[in-house]
Amino acid sequence: MTVSIRQLQAHFFGEVSGVDLRKPLTPQEARDIEAGMDKYAVLLFPGQDITDEQQMAFALNFGERENPRGGNIIKPQESRLSTGLNDVSNLGKDGKPLPRDSRVHLFNLGNCLWHSDSSFRPIPAKFSLLSARVVNPKGGNTEFADMRAAYDALDDDTKAEIEDLICEHSLMYSRGSLGFLDYSEEEKAMFKPVLQRLVRTHPVHRRKSLYLSSHAGAIVGMSMPEARLLLRDLSEHATQPQFVHVHKWTVHDLVMWDNRQTMHRVRRYDQSQPRDMRRATVAGTEPTVAQQAAE
Repeated sequence: MTVSIRQLQAHFFGEVSGVDLRKPLTPQEARDIEAGMDKYAVLLFPGQDITDEQQMAFALNFGERENPRGGNIIKPQESRLSTGLNDVSNLGKDGKPLPRDSRVHLFNLGNCLWHSDSSFRPIPAKFSLLSARVVNPKGGNTEFADMRAAYDALDDDTKAEIEDLICEHSLMYSRGSLGFLDYSEEEKAMFKPVLQRLVRTHPVHRRKSLYLSSHAGAIVGMSMPEARLLLRDLSEHATQPQFVHVHKWTVHDLVMWDNRQTMHRVRRYDQSQPRDMRRATVAGTEPTVAQQAAE
């Protein structure tokens, strides 16, 4: 079958048909899907009943796997999954929903904030691929914002003001905004702020986009209050309804998004019920800005 993509939102987000992710992609299918990602930024593959191994094999068509360590507070030996996927469920190693006072649960609530995956790494992620294995009965939609359309809609003065700005990103900023301040010294070192451009240019079609995230908590050369006001204003602009698509999950949906062109967030859901979501993350290939030398 031929890969076919139907656009679902005015600016972005496509639904893919004509591909079975249980089978290896042909080179042409891989090219068509990557071209679809460049154009639509987010792709939905409905009805894909896949294993962890099949999900990872699909992801590896588009780059190398990102190392899961460094993006959470779960130690490898405590992880529920051993397949290289990121566990973004609300489940503990015993397969049951985490207690409401669980440190991991409280940390993971940061996923309800608008963000771009791995913007807190010196080389941020390229693609994320999230597979729905168990869908929560109440809430849990994922919202996506097209940061290209948001950039295009800015006035010329704002575009000129932000063109060369460099932000600091850290998981401690996003979690701190929710009042989570409980870090070990090892975690503080792991989550040390990194630098990212505020405006990114896509390597293929060369469109510019805002590179925002709840992980962004400072701007180089700007006072903290002034920086956070600007970041808040830009985020409010970028997440207006005209730039956003809301995805209501169905079991076996796989949604793939380009972190270079979008932000996303999960909405609150019933934490007493299981929600099993597994993410493969394709690593980025270069930093958005040269990092400072380690101290």
